[in-house]
Amino acid sequence: MAKVIIPTPLRKFTHNQGTINTDGGTIKENIVSLAEQFPDLKKHIFDENGDIRKFIRIYLGDEDINVLDKENTKVLPDSVVSIIPAIAGGKN
Repeated sequence: MAKVIIPTPLRKFTHNQGTINTDGGTIKENIVSLAEQFPDLKKHIFDENGDIRKFIRIYLGDEDINVLDKENTKVLPDSVVSIIPAIAGGKN
């Protein structure tokens, strides 16, 4: 099972768990597995078309999946997947 690291702002939807074990051969399958375990999390990660929201960054280890094979990036059982939501605000 891959380990998904949940960012602090989303932990309220995972019963305050910081890491969740998921099943799947790709990033998308693992994120779907996560959403199935925690249905309240789904609307925060997926858009109305079932795609991962544009402002969510997902890393496999230290690599942004956008420079790999995006949602189709292969995930091994010992992989670590990190979800990083974009943060906006502040002053210039």
